[in-house]
Amino acid sequence: MSYINIKTLGELKASGYKSLPVKDELRKNLIKQLQDKDAGFEGILGYDETVIPELQTAILSRHNILLLGLRGQAKTRIARLMVNLLDEYIPYVTGSEIFDDPLNPISWYAKHEILIHGDNTPVSWQHRSERYTEKLATPDVTVADLIGDVDPIKAATLKLTYNDERVIHFGLIPRAHRSIFVINELPDLQARIQVALFNMLQEKDIQIRGFKLRLPLDVQFVFTANPEDYTNRGSIVTPLKDRIESQILTHYPKTIAISRKITFQEARISPEQTQNIEADGLVKDLVEQVAFEARKSEYIDQKSGVSARLTISAYENLISTAERRMLVNREKSTVVRLSDLVGIIPAVTGKIELVYEGELEGPAKVANTLIGKAVKALFARYFPDPEKAKKSKSANPYLSITEWFTEGNTLDISDQLTAAQYKKELMKVDGLYDMVKKFHPKLSANQTLLLMEFVLHGLAEYSQLNKKFLDGGFGFSDMFDSLFNIDAEADEEDDFR
Repeated sequence: MSYINIKTLGELKASGYKSLPVKDELRKNLIKQLQDKDAGFEGILGYDETVIPELQTAILSRHNILLLGLRGQAKTRIARLMVNLLDEYIPYVTGSEIFDDPLNPISWYAKHEILIHGDNTPVSWQHRSERYTEKLATPDVTVADLIGDVDPIKAATLKLTYNDERVIHFGLIPRAHRSIFVINELPDLQARIQVALFNMLQEKDIQIRGFKLRLPLDVQFVFTANPEDYTNRGSIVTPLKDRIESQILTHYPKTIAISRKITFQEARISPEQTQNIEADGLVKDLVEQVAFEARKSEYIDQKSGVSARLTISAYENLISTAERRMLVNREKSTVVRLSDLVGIIPAVTGKIELVYEGELEGPAKVANTLIGKAVKALFARYFPDPEKAKKSKSANPYLSITEWFTEGNTLDISDQLTAAQYKKELMKVDGLYDMVKKFHPKLSANQTLLLMEFVLHGLAEYSQLNKKFLDGGFGFSDMFDSLFNIDAEADEEDDFR
């Protein structure tokens, strides 16, 4: 039954409408969703067996919720999607600052309106999209912002004493009455401000500058926090944490497949880029693997975490690097190459917090190391282990490739090469094409070239070729040649000191 055409309190009573507290409203709609086997929480991936069931349990228990996890784990998005569990519209007393329930008014204004107008009290309807308030906890947040303050101008204008409830200017939480209120990064909130939330959560009254007012607010609180904050920037005071009934731990994607889905869902790739730039599954997996390697790297502060935003930004950069080459070379289409991974370095360096050892290495070198480790991690999916192949009594499939470099040949793969130049450079290497075709005979021409480049990167990671980083690409040469050049390079560096 649609109630939104009802305009007065009398009509609302006659319709048989029953109002529910916000937590019961969320519970009611979640029960229906679960019974209908509706997935809910659209766009939240990788949490089907962990976070989402715990969140649903908390909602069924009518709990206030703390989402605890490292950055980039969709905590805020989860909170925002809870709005979908609210009723589409709810009635409120027209003109009420805190959207009073006409059937259960709590403010002076709503009670006074109903006292004067009775069943003719005007009623308006609030959409669920307006029943969500979010506040980022920053050091400058005050009690007045969250709860309210006495307004001396209002008192003077209305000729009221400070004992009158009407002199209060309500803050964000009272204005979120019958709604979902989210505080992001709760530990960043000063301890004295956290203390001000105690009564709101438990005793249902508000205290402003000595003005104590019994105001049974109906609010679903959701807090987000990062475990790192507990030591670095602040902490959640213990009595407040005690009043938050459910604490739910979030986490990063556990598989590359889920991580890939998240990246494609969030990455801003234009239709022109999708149409003109071909990105093979290998390069997509490599971007995700970079994040997985970062999450276990000794150079990166694991307490800070490696956000899912890293892979999203890196994938956008990867596509744009290929697009830039296509535009510079005046080509109509292109294929993403492994040399384009140079383009993701700015996305990686901006998303990682380095420990002391990482700072010594430098962010760019750490990013390059992560790319190399990602290549090595995925290499075994496509080709035999080069180390085992070298020791094996059977024929080594990589022998003709490494011998070509041993003869003094080198190969530079720059991101500026045209498609024809890229193919020509790779085809120079003896045995490289035949070796790829032996293990992957059914691949397209573009995929074959990509795997040819991948083999060179893989051999370099297994210390069978030397790989150096060029401006906008990679150079490959014989491993032993690089060893003889180390001392000379070190001497050159000393000359510049």
